[in-house]
Amino acid sequence: MSQEVTRRTLLRTVPGAIGLIAATAGSAQEYELGGADLKLGVASYSFRKFQRAQAIQMTKELGTPYLNVKDFHLPLESTPEQIESAKKEFAEAGIIIVGCGNISFQKDDETDIRHKFEYAKQLGAPLIVCAPTPQILPKLGKYVEEYNIKIAVHNHGPEDKHFPTPQSVLKIVRDMDPRCGLCMDIGHTSRTGASIVESIAEAGPRLLDMHAKDLSDPMVKESQVPVGDGKLPIPQIFLQLIGIKYKGCVNLEYEVQADNPLPGMQKSFSYMRGVLAGIKASKYAA
Repeated sequence: MSQEVTRRTLLRTVPGAIGLIAATAGSAQEYELGGADLKLGVASYSFRKFQRAQAIQMTKELGTPYLNVKDFHLPLESTPEQIESAKKEFAEAGIIIVGCGNISFQKDDETDIRHKFEYAKQLGAPLIVCAPTPQILPKLGKYVEEYNIKIAVHNHGPEDKHFPTPQSVLKIVRDMDPRCGLCMDIGHTSRTGASIVESIAEAGPRLLDMHAKDLSDPMVKESQVPVGDGKLPIPQIFLQLIGIKYKGCVNLEYEVQADNPLPGMQKSFSYMRGVLAGIKASKYAA
């Protein structure tokens, strides 16, 4: 794949692709391109003002089965019976749980850590998006091995005293089990001044999950807009994901318009589908 594709060149193909997708029932949510296998999903934090049944319905309206479950929709203190009931709800709706979190690991407490891995195991989540401290992160490795559940440390931008950037995560996880890696939040990454595209390349196989969003000002958290309406380099991000043969989820985390997120999320999905369809339709996907 050519890495010389500019945003302007690629976007010539996107409007037509978006129109094609809008006119076609059953839009694809999984894209096998150049050895990559990308899945467009949802971080259920986007639906934090809504109950689980409503979050499930809105996920279905977005046309994707892939969901990362935040504890708003299944509390960490749920009983095994409550977890089983929730799993049944997700399964009956055709929802595929691709992970859970963000889950905090701030307490150096073996009981607390094991409880959270048990929660993920019972839920059937293959991955935990997490926020540990630098001291606790290495201790999670033995649980990753025991439970065979991946961990993806979420970088939270300039306000995060532990892991503001992808690089701050990679510095530690690069010496851990390969199932320990990064959940890159592209908005928070942008606000640190780090290059999102270069950070993806640097992460390589340690990039296990991604939170997608867009900002009208790349340095301002409160400037979030639907994906495609902002200034983050979305086409180049997808091209770089294809370049590293990414095999994971790109989960939309829509943090604005909490009382009515669906219109902005639908717009975001249409844009991302259009970008990926444009890449697939172009000679650069060869």
